[in-house]
Amino acid sequence: MQLPARIWMFLQQLKQHRLIAVISVDRADIAENMALAAARGGLHLLEITWTTPQAAEIIARLRSSLPQCCIGAGTLRDRQQVNEAVAAGAQFGFAPNTDIEVISAARDRGLPFVPGALSPTELMAAWRSGATAVKVFPISAVGGASYIRSLQRPLGDIPLIPTGGVTAENVGDLLDAGAIAVGMTSALFKPQWVASGDWDSIADRAAQLIQCRGSAPVPTPFGL
Repeated sequence: MQLPARIWMFLQQLKQHRLIAVISVDRADIAENMALAAARGGLHLLEITWTTPQAAEIIARLRSSLPQCCIGAGTLRDRQQVNEAVAAGAQFGFAPNTDIEVISAARDRGLPFVPGALSPTELMAAWRSGATAVKVFPISAVGGASYIRSLQRPLGDIPLIPTGGVTAENVGDLLDAGAIAVGMTSALFKPQWVASGDWDSIADRAAQLIQCRGSAPVPTPFGL
C-alpha cells in the first residue's frame, strides 16, 4: 500500500521515537516551557492540545524553535479546528473521539490524524474512515497492556497509541504489548513541577522515560 509522504513520515516518527508528550494546561507560557523542557530531555513528538490557550501560536513558535521535533495539535473536534491547526503548522493531529467528518477534514488537508476509540468496533470504524493511527483512550479503564495485547491478533495491522493512564511503570509494557507509541501527560509533567516551573525535573523525567521504551520489536503496519 502506497502511503502519502506525510503519513509515511509520521508513522516513521512514531516507530522511531514512540513517546508523545501531551501538553494540556491553562496558560500559554507554561505550555511552551513544558514543551521546551520535554524536548531538552530528548522527546521529539510534542502535542499541544487545542484546549490550551493560544494553541495555534504555541505550535507556530515551537515549529520555529524546535526544528528537530514533530509538533502536533490535540483535542481537535471539528473541521475548523483542523484547518486552524494546519494553518499554524501542526504536523499531526489527535482527537479524543472518532468523528468521520473530522477525519475527512484532516485527510483533505493531508494532516496525519489519530482519532480516539476504545472498543474493537470503534477502533475498526476509525481505521476504515481514514485514520493514520488510532488512539486507544482511556487505556487505564480497560486493562492497560493486556488490552493492547488482546487486540493484536484481530487488529494488529492498525497502529495503536494508548493514552490516558500511561505511567513510567507501564510505558514499557504497553509498547512491548504492541502499541506503536504512547501519549504521556502526568507521567512526564508532574503537577508540582509544572506549578513551580521546575523545567529541569521535567527534562530529566523525559530522559528517564526514553529508557523505558520496552524491548519488543516495533510494530510494522503496512510493512513499513
